[in-house]
Amino acid sequence: MKKNIKIVVFFEVLVMIIVLLNNFVARILNGYIEVVFLVILLFLFYLIVGGEKDRHHLWKYTCYKIIVFLLIFFILYYGLGLIVSFFKTNSYYNIPAFINIIIPILLIIIIKEILRYMILSKAYKDRRIIVLSCICFVFIDLINRCDINTFREKYAIFIFFATIFLPIVSKNILCTYISYNVGYKPVILYLLVTELFGYLIPIIPNPNQYFYAIIWFVMPLIMCYRMYMFFGNANNLFVVERKKNKKRMIKFAFPTIIIGTLIYFVSGYFHYYAIVVASGSMETSINKGDVVIVEKIDGNTDLLELNQVIAYNYNKKIVVHRLVKKINVDKEIIYYTKGDANNDIDSYKVTKDMIIGIVNTKIPYVGYPTVWFNEL
Repeated sequence: MKKNIKIVVFFEVLVMIIVLLNNFVARILNGYIEVVFLVILLFLFYLIVGGEKDRHHLWKYTCYKIIVFLLIFFILYYGLGLIVSFFKTNSYYNIPAFINIIIPILLIIIIKEILRYMILSKAYKDRRIIVLSCICFVFIDLINRCDINTFREKYAIFIFFATIFLPIVSKNILCTYISYNVGYKPVILYLLVTELFGYLIPIIPNPNQYFYAIIWFVMPLIMCYRMYMFFGNANNLFVVERKKNKKRMIKFAFPTIIIGTLIYFVSGYFHYYAIVVASGSMETSINKGDVVIVEKIDGNTDLLELNQVIAYNYNKKIVVHRLVKKINVDKEIIYYTKGDANNDIDSYKVTKDMIIGIVNTKIPYVGYPTVWFNEL
């Protein structure tokens, strides 16, 4: 047993050294090369130390807990998106993206978690080995996430630790704890959802990088505490927990539909688009904090008439102003707008490709939380 522990320690230290050399000397562990690297580690560990089958009987019930927790989390997370706004991810629904991005991430998650479980199964309840294993997998997750330039300036060091390092530590504490107690299957489920949703869902919340880091640092720790409470009562309550989780999943179906409907309107993907007015330039017809419903014209400018309130993109922002003039210049129509509360017509020109649509309805004050949050 002591011999195996020494081998495990040596193995983990060696892995951390390799990661450091990759990050600070020569970056070679990219994409499928990282997959091959993890496969080699898995094979070597099994060859030298051996492995054990995952025989934990509570893994299914742990998966139920994880699904319910993630359902609650994403309802809250996307609800937050209604305040901080959303952004559209790049399209990964194509063969090159699937081959070069999705499949490597999927393989890395699966191989890494099997390796984590194999190492933890040889820990023999030695807390030092468990902690070292967690640190080792933090290093693995930091592959290509930092280099020598990261530590040359104080601000860059702060950004690295606040937005990258701490969320990775938090995630690995959770993954190590679950894997040690019930095996790798629930961990793979958790990571597949949390690490792939940003690639597979086209609309995701858009908090600033600090708020994003806080969310993904705190969430795994809360879940770790929930798992701790669950494992403490699992032997007596796992059947009851399964029934409770099913009921909770049904309860959360309704708020999920509500959040999904709201996202439908604020995402800009569909025919109607909900926009929060963040300035007072249209007062008193449209006030700051009102939400306006925009009917998209999809390039059909024949629908535009003078004195209509329109929404358009300008300088990376959406402007809601009244259409006051249009001029035909060299077979192209140039549009001029004005805020009702402004004395002068806007100094810039609005072209066809900038226009989103026509404002049909306003909902007073609903968007004030969004305005307040963005002004913090």
